[in-house]
Amino acid sequence: MITMKDEREIDLMRHAGHVVGLVHQELAKWLKPGLTTEQVSDFCEKIIRKNGCTPSFLNLYNFPGAVCTSVNDVVVHGIPNGYVLKDGDIISVDVGACWKGYHGDSAWTFAIGNVSPQAKHLMEVCEQSLYAGLEQVKPGNRVSDISHAVQTYLESHGCSTPRDYTGHGIGTEVHEDPSIPNWGEPGRGPKLRKGMCIAVEPMAHLGKAEVKVMDDNWTVKTADHSLAAHYEHTVAITEDGYEIMTKVHKELIDFGKEER
Repeated sequence: MITMKDEREIDLMRHAGHVVGLVHQELAKWLKPGLTTEQVSDFCEKIIRKNGCTPSFLNLYNFPGAVCTSVNDVVVHGIPNGYVLKDGDIISVDVGACWKGYHGDSAWTFAIGNVSPQAKHLMEVCEQSLYAGLEQVKPGNRVSDISHAVQTYLESHGCSTPRDYTGHGIGTEVHEDPSIPNWGEPGRGPKLRKGMCIAVEPMAHLGKAEVKVMDDNWTVKTADHSLAAHYEHTVAITEDGYEIMTKVHKELIDFGKEER
């Protein structure tokens, strides 16, 4: 069932999204070769908790990390561990934060040191496919209008997208209805309405779309070991479009210090 959010709920999600935005802002300045993905997770968790939130993903469906750290050919759900980031790697960090029972969820892919032209191309195409999808987020459009826009952009720039993982609704649960695939024909699925909150999250491969799940039952890799990228924003649907929740909101930077 798709739940509609009122202004109070959207305010809470905006705050959760602000904290997620802070994490990605600080990651962009901090990431470098020599760090382990476990250190990346610890860094994110400290920022989340310092700002009065809890990590949405920690123990969600028994996931063992505070965030997902997906390196190179890992598409999604990479478990933080002792892997040492090296020059030329790319890492997708999927961050969730919960504020007073409401979640924000955003993934971003970062270059570690000097990456290849192919990696830069993948990252740019995947990021732009996110915004191509968001252009379709407005009342009256349908879920698959987002899906079709993402797929069309990715494939027109030589990338593929996995079929087993999708975007989703979000609110008091990290994953709510509706599912939002990154592929499909337009004009299908539920109609978008003001008050819906959704996470749009393209995943892109340089190679083929097929993936495989590792023995840990979490880590998802490209089957052909090609590079993968992942970008995501949580948005609230407004009267005539959308608001990105998972960004730094200047008016919230000093909000709630008395409560922390």
